[in-house]
Amino acid sequence: MKIAALGDAHLGRAYYPCTVDGVNQRERDFELSFQAAVDLALAQSPDAVVWLGDVFDHPRPTYRSFCVAQRAVQKIRDHGVSLVAITGNHDTPRLPGTGSPYSALAGAFPEMHWAHRMAYERFELDGVVVHAVPQMLTVEATLDALAEADRGRSGDRTNVLLTHPRLPQVEPRYADINEIQVDAGELRADLVLLGHYHVHTTVREGVWYAGSTDTFSFADDPGEAKGVVVLDTDSGRCSHVALEGQRPLLTLETVAATGLSPAELQDVVLERVAGVASGAVARLFIEQVEPEAYRLLDLDAVRSAGAAALHLKLEPRFSDTTVYVDLPDLDTMPARWGCYLDDQDLTGYDRPRIAALGEDYLSKAVEAEE
Repeated sequence: MKIAALGDAHLGRAYYPCTVDGVNQRERDFELSFQAAVDLALAQSPDAVVWLGDVFDHPRPTYRSFCVAQRAVQKIRDHGVSLVAITGNHDTPRLPGTGSPYSALAGAFPEMHWAHRMAYERFELDGVVVHAVPQMLTVEATLDALAEADRGRSGDRTNVLLTHPRLPQVEPRYADINEIQVDAGELRADLVLLGHYHVHTTVREGVWYAGSTDTFSFADDPGEAKGVVVLDTDSGRCSHVALEGQRPLLTLETVAATGLSPAELQDVVLERVAGVASGAVARLFIEQVEPEAYRLLDLDAVRSAGAAALHLKLEPRFSDTTVYVDLPDLDTMPARWGCYLDDQDLTGYDRPRIAALGEDYLSKAVEAEE
């Protein structure tokens, strides 16, 4: 059996203050990448298509995002191909009983296979048993579901496990909301396809992260292609098929500012940003720059020179290091938020909701700064 899988489309994710026809351009990019990934998956002539969670960036997606997903399911159905979908840490409701966008899709397309109820689901396809463990609210619940999947394995057919965890065997690139961390040793199946990690990665033999369908930020390693994976359950081989034509995220050649006068710095910065590719999201590091020289940069001229970019960000590293301030790293802030809340009296307030909102905002800030 041939399975084409894609992970982490994050429909609805918006980055950078850039809009076209009233729609955030990066949000539109994510939609186009997801649509292209579905087309690419179907072009592989699979027997089944798999969505590995976080199709949506939020458990309450906009009408626009929902329609994009709905049209994708219709296209898969029209190709006569089965779909199996699980939820992820972003698009699973934070509180039990809250509605899921997957529930609406499951009601509209009952012939497809949906694991969205925070419970293990077992689906029998042609010669394959799919064990689907969607996002849970706790590690304990996830381990219980994985154990149930282990007990439900078939003795005469290939067992494929689908789930959406953070594995400690793969180094995280940034903090994220509602992550469930389990050890790879808990993933007991013949073959395992994973969502959540945005770069296609082989964890070990028979265990793969599919990767995301677009590059979120510089922490996603823009040099690594996004796309879909194709799993042959007979041979156990999994291959990555890259998407093409996506918006580039570029780090321009660093400016070494030591010894440069304000005028010289201005010239070098303008030269760097003038070469940015059209439509790119770009950043420029300026190392060891004097604060006064940086303040004298003509930012209007910089923006004009780099006008071809969709978004351009300067990243100065100042040479004045005589004053040291012990500030927490940004990527530790989501964890610090939880510690802070532990000491607060929130009587009368919805503590889980406050915690989830804070983690969401801080994690997105971490991603945006990477």
